[in-house]
Amino acid sequence: MLSRRNFFQGAGALTAAVSAAAVSRVAMAALPEPVMQAKPDTMPPLVPGTGRPYKPVVTLNGWTCPWRMNQGIKEFHLVAEPVVRELAPGTKAHLWGYNGQSPGPTIEVVEGDRVRIFVTNKLPEHTSIHWHGQRLPNGMDGVSGLTQKSIQPGKTYVYEFVARRPGTFMYHPHADEMTQMAMGMMGFWVTHPKVKNPLIDEVDRDFCFLLNAFDIDPGAATPKIMTMLDFNLWCWNSRIFPGIDTLNVRKGDKVRIRVGNLTMTNHPIHLHGHEFMVTGTDGGPVPRTARWPEVTTDVAVGQMRQVEFLADEEGDWAFHCHKSHHTMNAMGHNVPTMIGVDHREVVKQITRLVPDYMVMGERGMADMGEMEMPLPDNTVPMMTGQGPFGGVEMGGMFSILKVRKDQKPGDYSDPGWYHHPKGEVAFEWTGALPEPARFAAEGGQSMPRQQAAPHAEPLTVRKPSGHQGH
Repeated sequence: MLSRRNFFQGAGALTAAVSAAAVSRVAMAALPEPVMQAKPDTMPPLVPGTGRPYKPVVTLNGWTCPWRMNQGIKEFHLVAEPVVRELAPGTKAHLWGYNGQSPGPTIEVVEGDRVRIFVTNKLPEHTSIHWHGQRLPNGMDGVSGLTQKSIQPGKTYVYEFVARRPGTFMYHPHADEMTQMAMGMMGFWVTHPKVKNPLIDEVDRDFCFLLNAFDIDPGAATPKIMTMLDFNLWCWNSRIFPGIDTLNVRKGDKVRIRVGNLTMTNHPIHLHGHEFMVTGTDGGPVPRTARWPEVTTDVAVGQMRQVEFLADEEGDWAFHCHKSHHTMNAMGHNVPTMIGVDHREVVKQITRLVPDYMVMGERGMADMGEMEMPLPDNTVPMMTGQGPFGGVEMGGMFSILKVRKDQKPGDYSDPGWYHHPKGEVAFEWTGALPEPARFAAEGGQSMPRQQAAPHAEPLTVRKPSGHQGH
């Protein structure tokens, strides 16, 4: 068996797994050693020491699964098990995952590789693994009851097939899927091209991450698995801002980002300061004639989108889902809108009974980010994050693309905040404000009304109380 040093170079915090009690030591001796990850950090790319060479990916707040070569077959070992995942500093969730984390490790192979994956079930119920988007024999597709028997607790099953086409794929259970995916069971799969592909460019940095979501009450740690749409924690690789690592690149780098969506809704992923091309889906590379420049791409449920761009603008560029509720944490959906409501008299009465009562929401929700009020245990603020100029007031699916001219090739470390050149930061204007110039034809109606308008009553706007489709 290969040593752990050969399995992984520089990742750290890897410990050998203990086999399930129902699996004998003799049986486990024939398997590749399952390797566990104890940290939620972004690990360095795993440069292949055996098999065909390729440029590895970097999994945001994740890692690549080590393997061994056995008579020309690339062997992996996944362990499905309960895990404790840190969503952000101060917040942990009791999830189900693979090899110590949720999501599980990214699997990287090369087009044409014969792959053998051992899956050991340490969950309290049966499971399976579906290899989302792969071309493979029907009996290896991983649908419990349809293409295979379920993997019972304590049992180990083997999946074996050839990675037939290059691309970006996902893996997840197809057994009690509602429960197991809601608990965090999923992972990424990247098949690199065997030879130079005319539709797949060489890049300097190659990132990947999954979109997932949980509904965890403030103060709790276990997701509510029956939730369909009203999730309150929107994650990238089971992390929420400010716990999502930054994407750190060198100015002039060609950058690829692969995003897979295993939530229950779509996500318009938006990048500031650059334009990108959508160069691939889980169906394969996009023909060059079908590409166009974008700054936002929508990733629907069960889809993967691969984007590429030239990082030619220095700075700290926001990178996030453009659904505003998806960049907030632990958000209550039934809070009424209080903007414009005068609380002064009622506050006087309430504070007689509740001296520490505070008014919130009459000026907007930014106060939530400024108040350092006590929170339930194991709960991150709804709007948070401190930047170089103050509160960022974000959460959920938000990170930063950091572009630096002095970032060394292959260096993924955080360079710190960007130092703006003089005169390139917005500033407060303290002089006199001139009257705006207006056109003589500005305003008015396109044609006169036939009848005079009645006395206008003030319009009352009420935010809908329902919460559907987000």
